[in-house]
This record gives sequence, structure tokens and C-alpha cells, in this order.
Amino acid sequence: MTMVILACSLPQYKLWWPFFVVLFYVLAPIPTLLARRYTEHQGSSNSCLETAIFLTMGLIVSAFALPIVLARVAVIQWGACYLTLAGNVVIFATLLGFFLTFDQDDSDYNMW
Repeated sequence: MTMVILACSLPQYKLWWPFFVVLFYVLAPIPTLLARRYTEHQGSSNSCLETAIFLTMGLIVSAFALPIVLARVAVIQWGACYLTLAGNVVIFATLLGFFLTFDQDDSDYNMW
């Protein structure tokens, strides 16, 4: 989040358009969390979970695409775009670590 805030508030950038990626940070894990909560793990194929992962991937790609599109149309500067993309990598790596850690069967935190 620090990189996204820096992309918005540094004196040479001064625009808060990159902050809209925070919406993707909030929305991205919701389909997967709901699918894992309300489906049973039966067999190798689960269409509900696969659809949720597809929607999550669409939101993640959109989070990376938004700053690039804003920089291409010259709404924001490329430096702000790079800071936002670096913030995206950190946030989504953290979300991936969360899902990998708490999805284990031996964990007491299967309620997530």
C-alpha cells in the first residue's frame, strides 16, 4: 500500500487515479473465499471453485492493466505506473501466501 500511496502523493505525480487499484485489492479474494466457504472439496474438478478462480484472475489482471492504461493515455506518469505495479506485486503475493498457508488441511484456521 505504501507504493500505491507514493504513486499518488509524490509531488511530481500529484494525482490519485492509481489509488483505484485498491478496489481490486478488496474485490480480488472475494470470489475464491466464497467458493471455498460454500463448496465441498469433492473429486478433482469443482466447477464453482474454478469459476471463482477465473473471476479472481480477471480482477488481478485488471489491477495490473489499470495503471498501464492510465499511463498510456497520459493520465498518470510512468513513474506512478511503476510504483503501482510494484505495489500490486507485493499485495497479490501476500494474498497468495494467505491462501496457500490457510488452505492446508492440518491448519486450525480452515474457517477462512
